[in-house]
Amino acid sequence: MDADVDINVSRRSLLAGAAFAGVLGAIVASVPAAAEESGVVTGPVPSLAHLPRKKVELAPPPFVHPHEQIAASGPQVVEFTLTIEEKEMVLDEYGTTVQAMTFNGSVPAPLMVVHQDDYVELTLINPDTNMMQHNIDFHAATGALGGGGLTLINPGEQVKLRFKATRPGTFVYHCAPGGPMIPWHVVSGMNGAIMVLPRDGLKDGLGKPLKYDRIYYVGEQDYYVPRDEEGNFKTYASAGDGYDDMLRVMKTLTPTHEVFNGAVGSLTGENAMKASVGETVLIVHSQANRDTRPHLIGGHGDYVWATGKFRNAPEVDLETWHIPGGCAGAALYTFRQPGIYAYVNHNLIEAVELGATAHFVVDGDWDDDLMTQVQPPTPIG
Repeated sequence: MDADVDINVSRRSLLAGAAFAGVLGAIVASVPAAAEESGVVTGPVPSLAHLPRKKVELAPPPFVHPHEQIAASGPQVVEFTLTIEEKEMVLDEYGTTVQAMTFNGSVPAPLMVVHQDDYVELTLINPDTNMMQHNIDFHAATGALGGGGLTLINPGEQVKLRFKATRPGTFVYHCAPGGPMIPWHVVSGMNGAIMVLPRDGLKDGLGKPLKYDRIYYVGEQDYYVPRDEEGNFKTYASAGDGYDDMLRVMKTLTPTHEVFNGAVGSLTGENAMKASVGETVLIVHSQANRDTRPHLIGGHGDYVWATGKFRNAPEVDLETWHIPGGCAGAALYTFRQPGIYAYVNHNLIEAVELGATAHFVVDGDWDDDLMTQVQPPTPIG
């Protein structure tokens, strides 16, 4: 790293991607807090005193905070808080670790739920125990780089952002501090999703109401963990220590791990998602960086918004659906048989070898009309 790099850079240069090619400029710097230096000049803060306010406590994925599927009243200001945490995370049964960057300590970050025309008011906190500058880019927001131009904060700072949720659908949010920091922070775990429901709820292509009994949030994450000369995964004391090595792996576009909810097996066994026969489950699935192909083995997508936008009619009866990188999709399925269902990325190499597999455990009575074993395994003859 060039020792002459000036780490006292402005927010504008960071967001333009011109600050630096290494990590030093993203570590604690004396950066002015004025929003004007992001290249965005906002006017007086509009008063929303006439609107009700609701403070939401976010739930750790795959769970989602309580919410109404149909808005009971007019628009409101919905208050959320995200606290940034840089932490070591274990990725697999072999003890492979990554120096993750997270919102609220989880990968993915929590799913937020509001209704169209609500105002999202987010307090973003970067504790002084962290080393990096961070911000947040909401794909659901309009202007200022999705809010990234107004939220870049140093360790020891916090910022409050408000935007109007004008478009119904599921959307990714992620950290985007500028230049090579953007993909590095995203593939280090710093991404989540927000769901903006239509005020009158979900509907099929004919306008028929659709409801769900349960909702789960699956965040798919690609990791790029460097190896040593013997082929063993390397460990680092901090995220900055591994930046150069990780960037080289990232440039191969080949992840070492492709996982659901932060680690291999995080949604299997005791942590498998639960349902009962007859229940309708909404699965929100995001991938902030790479395309993915969700598939429910033994089930289907009854109604699927693969790119997550609820003004579009959902596709029906899908076996596998394609979610582009940088999107969050949504799928409804009513379970009809009990048992264990594998929910996978149907790039099966990534599902089986890299970790992109989850389980649903469904209780209830078996329906022999839907499937039965006519003859058990017997010798050929």
